[in-house]
Amino acid sequence: MSNEPRNLDALGLENFVPYLMNRIMGRYNSALHTEVIALGLTTPKLRALAVLSVHDGILIRELAVYAVVEQSTLSRALDGLEKDGLIVRKANQDDGRAFHVFLTEAGRAAHTRLWPHMAIASEAMFKGISDSERAALIGTLQKMLRNIRKHDF
Repeated sequence: MSNEPRNLDALGLENFVPYLMNRIMGRYNSALHTEVIALGLTTPKLRALAVLSVHDGILIRELAVYAVVEQSTLSRALDGLEKDGLIVRKANQDDGRAFHVFLTEAGRAAHTRLWPHMAIASEAMFKGISDSERAALIGTLQKMLRNIRKHDF
């Protein structure tokens, strides 16, 4: 395929990767909506809990990158999560302006409750897709992220 840009009409939405990725994530988020609302969460809060379940104690600026949330939106989400007892923020010992974010037991329990729904919604996307196709997609997405990322993670 040529690297020469074509107009979107000629390319078609069904061949425009950013459009497809947005549609897929929109459906994924929609599939989780009921459980997210039941826990009093929002998508930014869900993303923060999910990231913290893997990278507990990271800096807020790193959490914003991993969660793919603007820092101002994340700050409001963290305020709510902290108010609800799901996370705690602790000042960085070397830089009092920087804060680490940690899951509380209640936060870990909320993520544990959400995880089966997240896994099911994710698996639904791979219906009829072989393990080798799945691995190839994941590898391609990882390469794409490396191509465009602004951080080392």
